[in-house]
Amino acid sequence: MTQLHKAGRTVPGEPRHQPLLRLLAAWPEASSCLVVFVLLLFTLHLSPFTLRVRADAPRPQPRVVSQTVGNDELLYAVADPGQIACLSHLSRDSSFSAIAGAAAAFPSLQKNATAETILSYEPTLVIFNDYSRTELVEQVRRAGVRVIVITKYYTLDDAFDNLRMIARELGPRAEARAEAIIADGLRRVAALRETLKGAKPVRVIAPSTYGLIPGSQSTFQDLCDYAGAENLAFTLGRLKGHQAPPSEKMLTWPIDKAVLVGADKNAALAPFKKLPPYQYMSAIREGRVVLLEPWQISCVSHLRIDAYERLARELHSARFPLMNNGK
Repeated sequence: MTQLHKAGRTVPGEPRHQPLLRLLAAWPEASSCLVVFVLLLFTLHLSPFTLRVRADAPRPQPRVVSQTVGNDELLYAVADPGQIACLSHLSRDSSFSAIAGAAAAFPSLQKNATAETILSYEPTLVIFNDYSRTELVEQVRRAGVRVIVITKYYTLDDAFDNLRMIARELGPRAEARAEAIIADGLRRVAALRETLKGAKPVRVIAPSTYGLIPGSQSTFQDLCDYAGAENLAFTLGRLKGHQAPPSEKMLTWPIDKAVLVGADKNAALAPFKKLPPYQYMSAIREGRVVLLEPWQISCVSHLRIDAYERLARELHSARFPLMNNGK
């Protein structure tokens, strides 16, 4: 029997790997190949354990970047603070954001932020809207980061769906917060509906200095649907979304109130007293207007319920005797 065969024999009672060690000592020329072979066996032996450890390891903390102001409000409502990597460039602007004060505690994107800027916050998720720049969305997606694109936001049901969608990405605590917010929102809407039962809709328009006016499929139409108002741009003008106002026809509309934004009635009215066709309307000339906070007229999150209540109180103050009008 050769020395090599003797080295490879198994001795009763010795560990199973001992013959391999003797074989290495007896055949130095084959040591490098056998070392690789032994390491491979060792790796294969441990691989189930390694895989099991990886499977049981906790998921990394979500880090979310919101690219638009409506998504800021949704994200802030359900996320743990540590899950918010960055908010939009409008997040701290009270003209657009309902959470401007709270947003100061978080980083915010610059206007027209690039994919490189967004990725610098090391997000695991970026939330866009369907009006976000297509190339920006694709650049972030190609970088391997999960992307959500919100495509429906005109109605309260849309807002609730979006709240749930974001919460699912963040975990059970966020989902519980979303359901609590939705339950409270439904309760408030039901109470508002009961308060306005039988009220005659107030005929309104929402003029702007941008040369557009909201009709159906707009956040303003959603406001009207809940606040006891008739949006004449929809019912008489047959406008959809935001379109140029039919100037001559509008002069014949029976407008009860114009819905403007701001804290001061005279300041809100001032630009429209010089802007056709509004300057010729009796509602503008006589100051028959109601005021919302600037962010409320275009809110796409669940916080639009604040706007429902505010507009309803402004238009139907007699139905809210215990509340100060406009508060």
